[in-house]
Amino acid sequence: MSNPIEHVVVVGGGSAGWLTAAILAVEHPRLTVTLVESPGVPPIGVGEGTWPSMRETLQRIGVSEAAFFRECDAAFKQGSRFDRWVDGSDADVYFHPFSLPQGYGDANLAAAWQHGHRDVPFADLVSYQPHLCQQGRAPKQPQTPEYAGVANYGYHLDAGKFGAFLQKHCTEQLRVRHVLAHVVDIISTDAGDATGDIQALRTREAGVVEGDLFVDCTGMASLLLGRHYGVPFVSQRDVLFNDRALAVQVPYPAHDAPIASQTTSTAQSCGWIWDIGLPARRGIGYVYSSAHCTDDAAEQTLRAYLSATGIEGDIPAPRKIAFDPGYRARFWERNVVAIGLSAGFIEPLEASALALVELSAAWLADDLPATRAQMDTIAARFNEAFTYRWERIIDFLKLHYVLSRRTDSAYWLDHRAARTQSPRLRELLALWRTRAPSRRDFPRIEEIFPSASWQYILYGMGFRPEFSGRASDLPDAAAQYFREAARLTARMLPLLPANRAMLDHIRDYGMPAP
Repeated sequence: MSNPIEHVVVVGGGSAGWLTAAILAVEHPRLTVTLVESPGVPPIGVGEGTWPSMRETLQRIGVSEAAFFRECDAAFKQGSRFDRWVDGSDADVYFHPFSLPQGYGDANLAAAWQHGHRDVPFADLVSYQPHLCQQGRAPKQPQTPEYAGVANYGYHLDAGKFGAFLQKHCTEQLRVRHVLAHVVDIISTDAGDATGDIQALRTREAGVVEGDLFVDCTGMASLLLGRHYGVPFVSQRDVLFNDRALAVQVPYPAHDAPIASQTTSTAQSCGWIWDIGLPARRGIGYVYSSAHCTDDAAEQTLRAYLSATGIEGDIPAPRKIAFDPGYRARFWERNVVAIGLSAGFIEPLEASALALVELSAAWLADDLPATRAQMDTIAARFNEAFTYRWERIIDFLKLHYVLSRRTDSAYWLDHRAARTQSPRLRELLALWRTRAPSRRDFPRIEEIFPSASWQYILYGMGFRPEFSGRASDLPDAAAQYFREAARLTARMLPLLPANRAMLDHIRDYGMPAP
C-alpha cells in the first residue's frame, strides 16, 4: 500500500480526458501520463460553453490563446442571456454576466435596487457587462494581451476541435503517451474480485497497459467507476426533468453576421433552447423532458426556433442525445477517479460540465497522492467536496425553474412543486425573502457559484424581497456603485470592438504575449 504513484492512465479522450492529462503532465513533470482512447469513437460534442476559469486552465497548461481561438473556432462568452423564462413574453429577458456587480460585498446593492430602481433589471443596473452583450462587444481590445480582458470572459468553442487541439498539445509538448486501443478487460490486483485496485487494462490493439492510478473519462459508459466497480448512480430526474437534447449546427446567413457575446437560453413549453455563436457557425439545441414532450414535438419546437431566428433553407436533421441527469454516489473508488461524463451529467444550463472537468482535474493534480497509502484519505476528501459541488449545481439550476411564472405546460408547473425542490433550496428561498444572498450562505472558499450569481438569477427571475433596512446596507455607497457601473458602460462601449471584428483580428494578427 506504500507503493509510489508514478504512472497515471487516463481512459478516454475528448475534452475531459485531454484536459486531465494536460493538467497532470504540467503539474507533475516526472509523472508518466498515458491516455488510452478507443479509435473511431466520436465525442458527444455539445459542451461548447466554458466559464472564465478556462482561461486560467489553458494558460496553466501552456497553450497560446491565439492558437486556441484559431484552431478551435472559438469565440468570446461573457455570460448567459435568458429569454422567456419568467412569464414567456417577448419582453422577458435578463442576463447572468460573468463580471461581479460593481461594489459587490461593500454595500447592499440588492436593497438599494429594490428601494429605488426596481423597474430596472438588476444586472443592467449593477454591471456594465449586460450592455456589452446587448451591443455585441468583445471583452478586450486588439492591444490587450493574451488571457487578459477589459471585461471578464470565457469561451464558446467547437468541442470536437477542442479535443483534437488538446491532444496535439499533450502529445507534442507535454510528453503524454497516446494509446489508440479498445479496452476489452480490466485486470484487478485481486483476480476476479472487483473490490481490489485496478492493476492494468487489457486492450485489443496495444496489449496490457499498467498503471498506479486510473482516471475514468469514458463518458456516460463510466467503464471503470460505474461498470467495473458498480458505484451507484444518483438520479436527479425527479428534480431536473430534462433528459433529452436535439443538437444542430447551422451557418450564418452572411459571412460577416454578428456573433453573440453570450449564450442565449430561450425557454420553451417543455425545456429550453441554447444558441451559441462561433465564428463559422451557430450551435443550437433543444434540451427537454421526455416525460413532458415527445421527440417529434421537440423537433418541431427546435425547427420553429431556427426559422424564427433567420435559418432558412434545408436544415440538417438534429442529433438526438439521451441522458439520465445525475451523478455518481462516489467519484473516487479505490485507485479510480471519474472525471467528466463518467462522474455525472446535468443539463447544460449554465455550462457546468467543462467547469467540473477543470475543477476535478485541478484538484487531482494539486492533491495527487504520493503513494497508494495516502490515496484513501485523499479520495474521501475528493468525494465529499464534489458531492457538495454537484448538490450546489443542482440547486442553482433548479433556481431558474422554481421562480418562473409560466403556466403554459405541466413541465413548468411540476418544476414549481415543492416535492421537486431540495430542502436546502426551500430554506434559502425563505431566508432570501428578507435578505439578499451573501457569502454567509455559501461559506466554502471554493464555491461552485458565488453569491453574486445567485442574486443575478434570483432577481432576474422576478424575485422581489422585502428588505427591512440595516445600518450596514450603505444606500449612498450603493448609489455610487450604480453610477460607477453606468460610467464604465459609457466608457467601454465606444472603445471595445465588435465580437466578430476582434475575432477576425486574432485570426489575422494574434494577440500580445501575456
